[in-house]
Amino acid sequence: MNKKYLIIGAGFSGTVLAHQLVKNTDCTIDIWDERDHIGGNCHTERDAETGIMVHKYGPHIFNTDKKEIWDFVNSIGEFRPYVHRVKAMSNGKVYSLPVNLHTINQLFGKSFTPAEAKVFLETLADTSITDPQNFEEQALRFIGKELYYAFFYGYTKKQWGCEPTELPASILKRIPVRFNYDDNYHNNIFTGIPVDGYTSIIEKLIEHDNIKVTLNKKFEPGMNLSGYDHVFFTGPIDAWFNFKYGRLGYRTVTFETHYADGDFQGTTQMNYCDENVPYTRITEHKHFTNWEQHDKTIYFKEFSKETEPSDIPYYPKRLEQDKNLFLQYRKDAEKLQQVSFLGRLATYRYMDMHNVIGEALDFSKSFINATNKAEIPPIFPNKEG
Repeated sequence: MNKKYLIIGAGFSGTVLAHQLVKNTDCTIDIWDERDHIGGNCHTERDAETGIMVHKYGPHIFNTDKKEIWDFVNSIGEFRPYVHRVKAMSNGKVYSLPVNLHTINQLFGKSFTPAEAKVFLETLADTSITDPQNFEEQALRFIGKELYYAFFYGYTKKQWGCEPTELPASILKRIPVRFNYDDNYHNNIFTGIPVDGYTSIIEKLIEHDNIKVTLNKKFEPGMNLSGYDHVFFTGPIDAWFNFKYGRLGYRTVTFETHYADGDFQGTTQMNYCDENVPYTRITEHKHFTNWEQHDKTIYFKEFSKETEPSDIPYYPKRLEQDKNLFLQYRKDAEKLQQVSFLGRLATYRYMDMHNVIGEALDFSKSFINATNKAEIPPIFPNKEG
């Protein structure tokens, strides 16, 4: 029997789910998105002036160590190899991130071997901190004040809008330090950029007669959705409940667009670690697609700020009060019938693209299995917390 589903949100969570449902079940699907395009924050488009494929909401590099997810996205569209090398401007000098042997030798004017660098960093670490209570103490405990103030203090303060001493130590579970010259930002085996951009991948995922997409369609709490057999919500969970307990904390970003001739900075991403520089990083988009040639260039200066009601939420703050607030919303969500919540906003987590896609694939299987057995379908893709 044909089922009618509504998916709210046309990012990767919603569109992967839609793709799997129409492929494996007898259904029709409506997808709503409040923006004027599909793809969510992964949206890409050709810049009219330069012809460069632009990551409209900041850099997105697809990377995963799971072959099944890599195979899945490549079955939808072509990806080409890409190595993300991040540079950092600190006190007027350029370094490589993550912190690696070159970074250490350059910062301290040394020529350490890997073994010597390990011993040296142990002498810098603040061993008096045995039970770090915040981000700063965690960093000082691992790498000492020189590396911390060069690369982490100013950037973190700008990114989160507060002193690092106000952030929990759990944010910094480990400091990514490499004792070799590897400056590939990602550790995962499979890394690439879609040849035609991420929005092309999204388009292909939902290219089906049984899927209808409506843009500029905003979900409003209290809407009559009784015409659907099931609703899947990928937006902010607090918005579903009209923020009745208050708003979850997020940081958002704004972009300042600039044009230049030739090549502006010689790399895709340059972090600005000094506190007195107002932006956190500059992204130059032509370097994502090194197989293309462009005479001009476009780059974004990125600024971090607290999220206001009209802003697009980016990074969940997940402070203790936020996590408690989310659990209140989650408990209310678990009482609902014929509604499921998935994706980074609906589950209030920071998630990379491959995790979003993998979770949507797994969730679709669980949902289909439950409905085939006439069981109650899952409400969330993950356990509480």
